[in-house]
Amino acid sequence: MNKEHVSQDYTAEVLDTCLKAGRLMIEGGSETYRVEDTMMRIARNAGIAGARCFTTPTGIFMSLGEHSYTQVTQVKKRNINLELVDRVNELSREFAAKKITLKELQERLQQISISIPDFPIWLQIIGAAILSPTLMVLFMDDYDWIDFPAAAVIGGVSYAVYLAIKRYTNIRFLAEMVTAIFMGVITIFACKLFPKLIVDNILIGSLMTLVPGVAITNALRDLFGGDLLSGMARTTEAVLTAIALGGGIGIAIKLLWGVM
Repeated sequence: MNKEHVSQDYTAEVLDTCLKAGRLMIEGGSETYRVEDTMMRIARNAGIAGARCFTTPTGIFMSLGEHSYTQVTQVKKRNINLELVDRVNELSREFAAKKITLKELQERLQQISISIPDFPIWLQIIGAAILSPTLMVLFMDDYDWIDFPAAAVIGGVSYAVYLAIKRYTNIRFLAEMVTAIFMGVITIFACKLFPKLIVDNILIGSLMTLVPGVAITNALRDLFGGDLLSGMARTTEAVLTAIALGGGIGIAIKLLWGVM
């Protein structure tokens, strides 16, 4: 009886570790197949047979053992953080190579969940400022170099607004729409003050930093891999994000273009 109790405790510990790793990877924007593969590898390397899991963007179901010891965890926050995905993957590899124990794996996953790895805000803003004019050049055949610094400034400032809104609200797609409205307003003002600037060039370059490109790619990967539920959910989320961005720009243009 005591042996069975210990076995159940160990199974519960492994299951909790697998679910925590899977939840962190989904929060980081990982594909469904990678999440399930990581969870299954942790279970196998922990010596648990009969592992089964089912992953969606909003929740993970997993069963271990012959008697289907099952738990579920909910995923409330989702973002694109490939550094987070890479760290969880690296920990699972270290556990597979017997470099760390199950207890150490659990503790390090807990540390990651408390302090999720991310780039400093100032570096993200600088990255957006560099990326905006670069994407403008990439997507626009006809552009003027005077649009280059304008796209950099507007892209960086708009991304700072986006991060600030996301910090103080949990409403999905609101940050994207408000940021797009703000971006459209300041772009129109800038083009009215400096007539040589081209609205289309600046908007396209600045807006592309917010377009959910990785999310769309992961959605297609899930669909092509047969994970239809996750693929459709991710596709819907990416489409709604794009609609929020486009709608915000449309509102700004509708309100200000004729007035100014």
